[in-house]
Amino acid sequence: MTPEQRVNFKRLMKPRHIAFVGGHDALVAIGEARRIGYPGKLWAVNPNRETLGGLPCFSSVTDLPQAPDAVFLAVPAQIAIPTVEKLRDMKAGGIVCYTAGFGELGEDGKANEQALIKAAGAMALVGPNCYGVLNYLDRTALWPFAHGGETPDYGCAVITQSGMLSSDLTMSQRSVPMTHMISIGNQSVLAIENFIDVLSEDNRVRAIGVHIEGLKDVSAFARAAIRAVKRNTPVVAFKTGSSAIGKSLTSSHTGSLSGEDNLYDALFQRCGVVRVYSPAELLETLKFLSISGVPKSPELAGFTCSGGGATMLADHAEKIGLHFPAFSETASEQLAGLLPDIATVSNPLDYTTPIWGQAQFTRPVFSAAIRTGVEVAILVQDYPAAGLDESKDTYLADGNAFTDAVLDQGIPAAICSTLPENLDSHTRNHFAARGVAPMQGINEALEAIAAACRWGDLHKRILNEEPRALITTGAPPCNTVEPTDEVTAKNWLKNAGISIPDGHQCTAADAPAAAMQLGFPVVLKMVDSSLMHKTEAGAVQTGLLSSQSVAAAVEQMQADVMNYKPDLTSDQFLVERNMPAPITELMVSVRWDTQFGWVLTLGSGGVLVELLDDVATVLWPASSNDLLDAIKSLKVYRLMNGFRGKPKADMDKLIETVVAIVQFARSTEHSIVDIEINPLFVYEQSCCVVDALIHIGE
Repeated sequence: MTPEQRVNFKRLMKPRHIAFVGGHDALVAIGEARRIGYPGKLWAVNPNRETLGGLPCFSSVTDLPQAPDAVFLAVPAQIAIPTVEKLRDMKAGGIVCYTAGFGELGEDGKANEQALIKAAGAMALVGPNCYGVLNYLDRTALWPFAHGGETPDYGCAVITQSGMLSSDLTMSQRSVPMTHMISIGNQSVLAIENFIDVLSEDNRVRAIGVHIEGLKDVSAFARAAIRAVKRNTPVVAFKTGSSAIGKSLTSSHTGSLSGEDNLYDALFQRCGVVRVYSPAELLETLKFLSISGVPKSPELAGFTCSGGGATMLADHAEKIGLHFPAFSETASEQLAGLLPDIATVSNPLDYTTPIWGQAQFTRPVFSAAIRTGVEVAILVQDYPAAGLDESKDTYLADGNAFTDAVLDQGIPAAICSTLPENLDSHTRNHFAARGVAPMQGINEALEAIAAACRWGDLHKRILNEEPRALITTGAPPCNTVEPTDEVTAKNWLKNAGISIPDGHQCTAADAPAAAMQLGFPVVLKMVDSSLMHKTEAGAVQTGLLSSQSVAAAVEQMQADVMNYKPDLTSDQFLVERNMPAPITELMVSVRWDTQFGWVLTLGSGGVLVELLDDVATVLWPASSNDLLDAIKSLKVYRLMNGFRGKPKADMDKLIETVVAIVQFARSTEHSIVDIEINPLFVYEQSCCVVDALIHIGE
């Protein structure tokens, strides 16, 4: 965003005057601006009407009294472009382009979208193909449908690529304090990262939620997200389009490239964005962050008036990395003295019905448990429905006692219902106003707290070691991609200082002699660039102990490969030293992605990589700490860390090897598109590439 666009963006978000251009959709938008309480001037533009929503119509935007700060544009695409040009020349501030018919149509609409971008100039244009902007803080609506949403002058801003989802989120019955709702559509001028960057500067915006179908500029998004982290503004992402059908729908919906889901996970981890997986999880997480804030650790105190509720809390918390620590002996004795005889001291704590609703008894219990060093607290309460609410004051007494206790201790807290619908709006608003998040659903509440804790960890990590800028340029220019054979791949790696087994390339006839020279046991492999899956083809044998067994293996291999791939005729073989058993085997893959740049994937090696789905993805460049975190996330890390008294792998040497592989891939000498090393043998003090496949661009 240029400095001029930034100024115009602020004009758009807090305009002194709004022009509505169009017919029915503009009429609805006028009504929505009035309903939100917009205090500025409203103008209508339509050459075919005398009035629109009670406003006199101007025939053209050029007839307006002055350049509008904001424009809601709802006219056909062929009219929209010249209208935008006129507004640009008038020095208007910004435009919500509700109009569709641009890049989302594919090639047919791309020319229109490029013309729209050119026409916009330095104006802040939202869309096209979007619903628009709601600014609850400053009572501004450029929005073509009825909307909900409320703000206590703080809360979360939500940015979505789906117009209908943005509308649905405003209508939610969850008491989420909102500052802004922005539907961004095709992002032709202003993209998601621009909104994150500006909104994270506003202290009233306590968290930002983003619905992402695809990103147009991954590096720009990463920079904006990291700036938000440094400004103490959590960003929570709901990414859709991970399925094959979802990717197809994303492309046709907004013209976005969805990208591989694991790459988004790696991106979010890198730049401090917490990912959630449903609209409800998005809203509950934003609610907790906006009202309660970020816990210092995932250590919880939990309270219920039901043994079943305590069990549900404990079960789900364990699955998602939250911890209910046992109370100390001293705290347990104190609690035992405060609780009825039938109660069992535990965390989560069922404080039992004999003291239910009696704040003079429950408040000391809550306070004693919370003073034990926990960093977040949760109380489970399901409030009765209207007409069944004779006991509501009893619930409120405990809820207020809990709130007093957590506010005294100064820790984030939530009151949650077992079922989402069992917390009425009056109760939600009451506790939100007191600073305790009213959460709907036990699992939803715990997931939100876990997400807030994850963001706290990411925040600490980024402040301690800010990630370097992603390398998303330098793609190898190529029209076709071809594989190398294994010998070529390994020789290139060896020249880059990466260890490979001793070996010789030879003909079938020379293989026994080569094995004798090398020394037994040996490994025999057929060499051909088209043999990418040697095990399936029968093109590899290990543990050969004599020249006779090598000769027999050559003959059998030729027969097996001919049966597997009849058109493959190779007389070239690789005889290698049979490496001793490693501590573990890893798969190391480095490849170029047009959106994300250089991508490193680490995983369990051999056939286990597909069987276990045990992989970690890292975007480049990465620090040693990033690589160590990725390695530790693998299931096979336990094997490398001295499992059952076995030797430990040298992590420094492993990381050094991985870095060397990536640096080799990035070298321009061979126009490498991707490398897959599987397996990489990991030893106590070394690593060795046992098999490698390289694709080069031509």
